[in-house]
Amino acid sequence: MNVWIIAEHKADIITDGTLEAIGTGRLISNKLNAKLFIVVLGYELFVLSKNLSNAGADNVYLLETPLLSQYTSDAYIGSLFPLIKQHQPSVILIPSTCNGRDLAPKLAAKLKTAYASDASKIDIDREIFFTRPAYGGRLLSTVTCRGEKPWIITLRPRAFGKFAGASKIAKIEKHAIDISSSSIRTMIKGFERTQKGVGLTEADIIISGGRGMKKAENFKMLEELAKILGGVVGASGAAVDAGWMPHSAQVGQTGKVVSPKLYIACGISGAPQHLAGMSTSKCIVAINKDPDAPIFKVADYGIAGDLFEVLPILIEELKR
Repeated sequence: MNVWIIAEHKADIITDGTLEAIGTGRLISNKLNAKLFIVVLGYELFVLSKNLSNAGADNVYLLETPLLSQYTSDAYIGSLFPLIKQHQPSVILIPSTCNGRDLAPKLAAKLKTAYASDASKIDIDREIFFTRPAYGGRLLSTVTCRGEKPWIITLRPRAFGKFAGASKIAKIEKHAIDISSSSIRTMIKGFERTQKGVGLTEADIIISGGRGMKKAENFKMLEELAKILGGVVGASGAAVDAGWMPHSAQVGQTGKVVSPKLYIACGISGAPQHLAGMSTSKCIVAINKDPDAPIFKVADYGIAGDLFEVLPILIEELKR
């Protein structure tokens, strides 16, 4: 039995999501007496391969070609499919990022195998059980996979710890790739930065506002609070739909899925779509004048009060 990690990287640096996947993969492989493999796709991977040699895996597979210099699902699936068929891993873990959520279901469909998305917890007792949000984040369901392997699982960012054990030196293997440019139906022309600084999915602290903020100007209070705490500002779907915040700031099922250390929800009632994007946060604080708002059911701490009275007091106290 082998466990694979499909690695993500930027500028020769492995992403935090991949390091978390390696930690989870190491746990699974140790419990099931399996080997852990990291699969890296890209171009000019020499520096990255050196960094990965002691990242916690038994083996590192390098798939290298100019056609993999940017992520496209066609190029990734075309490269991974024959390798998977040849080596037959049992479990493939993929970070639940934009690219990961695009790749995983397509790869599972190509392989005709099981797929579980957005796992926030893994338990092992002869079988592997994955806990994931259901019904828009209102429930947590525990699932396991059946049938043809490999099972493909995406891991919710920041829900798992990074690998912290003693590392042995992994064996690095380069594998030939047989894909052509004609098989790639999409091409990345460039990227446009929509926000400065730390993004929502990487932030330790998020201050989010909803319909209760009433207007765009009131988000300045959240920006001030975020600056004091060293966090970033997010928004509910209702606030984005009202034009108060850009879509890049939206937390929820149709926005960003986040798991910060601290999530402060201001004027957010707690629609299922929003809860699906933040319910695995380590600590949730809700401020809402409606004591029956659904957000309080997932909150660790709640303030049933007018946010326009609560926030100024909180900001002044934190400034001291």
